[in-house]
Amino acid sequence: MSGKGPLYIVPWRCTFACDLKCAHCTSAGAPKAASELSTADAKKLVDRVHDFGATFFGITGGEPFLRKDLFTIVRYARKVGLKTSIITDGHLVDDKAIKNIVKNEMRVSISIDGTEKVNDRIRGKGTYQSAVSLAKKLSGTGLLDCLVYTFANVGKKVTNVSEADFRHVNDLAAAHGARWVVYHGLVPYSSDKKCLKADPSPAQYEWALNKLYDLGIEYNGKPYINVYVPFYARIALQRGMPQQTFDAWYNNFFLGKCWFGRFMSIAENGDAIPCSYNDAYRFGNIKQKPLGKIWDDLTNNDFFAKARDKSRIKGKCGVCEFKEVCGGCRTAALYYTGDLMESDPRCAYVPKALREQTQASQ
Repeated sequence: MSGKGPLYIVPWRCTFACDLKCAHCTSAGAPKAASELSTADAKKLVDRVHDFGATFFGITGGEPFLRKDLFTIVRYARKVGLKTSIITDGHLVDDKAIKNIVKNEMRVSISIDGTEKVNDRIRGKGTYQSAVSLAKKLSGTGLLDCLVYTFANVGKKVTNVSEADFRHVNDLAAAHGARWVVYHGLVPYSSDKKCLKADPSPAQYEWALNKLYDLGIEYNGKPYINVYVPFYARIALQRGMPQQTFDAWYNNFFLGKCWFGRFMSIAENGDAIPCSYNDAYRFGNIKQKPLGKIWDDLTNNDFFAKARDKSRIKGKCGVCEFKEVCGGCRTAALYYTGDLMESDPRCAYVPKALREQTQASQ
């Protein structure tokens, strides 16, 4: 990815509101916040993103289609020369919205978490059909960017950490011309116990990442499989990906690296946040500062510099031989342990240094 500015894309969480109650989402059922940017301020954000030099203006939620002025903002973004993308589960996307998507050449990502039975247990009845309907309507337009799949457990018996669900969504992506499927670990937005309870176990993560590595080879780019979990990089090396191939994949394709303090998203009120999943740290608002100044504040801030420094990571992540390509997710560490620099508790791997220490003490 390349562009004129420091970031190729600047995502904006246009609303935290959502009228669904997905098992793995902290914004489930959330109302509209009084602090949401107005249409005028949203256009100001668009100008800031354009001046910053980004190529894409990304729109996320909550559920973006709850904003009545959505396409007013999208049209303005296109007018100033930005490309646009959006992520949605599709349940509010009607034929009028489809026409606007096509007219404005919006790239669309669709959230779907498995087969119909499993997806609807996670996201709510009817959400699978809404997602598939949107995929069908975008099929052939070249605008279906990806399907987004989030790992989740519902109660003790329902999980989408299964080969059948993985294959089902891969096949849907291939059938409707999606470029890729993004498999997301459950990155918590907070320490909310209900959300954390939906997170798979470390053993489930380990199985899932190895299975996805196998499926990536099998599907061979039709569709591409990307994985938003830091320790998938370890899996790739352990499974024998050649170093030269790994380097190109890791630097140019892999989405799963921890982006905390290395990226910038904009919250619904205009605040900048250090990754798309971390509201705990905010460092400037687009109503008061240009994005270039906000980005400089991030890159030159001592706190964020320390957060980016992998030598400061604690626990088993801190001594892991795969630390430089992984290091865990700082946001997951924060919301699980209360310490931003602690180990990511979702990883099952025991580093070589700890294994040797255990053997020496026996």
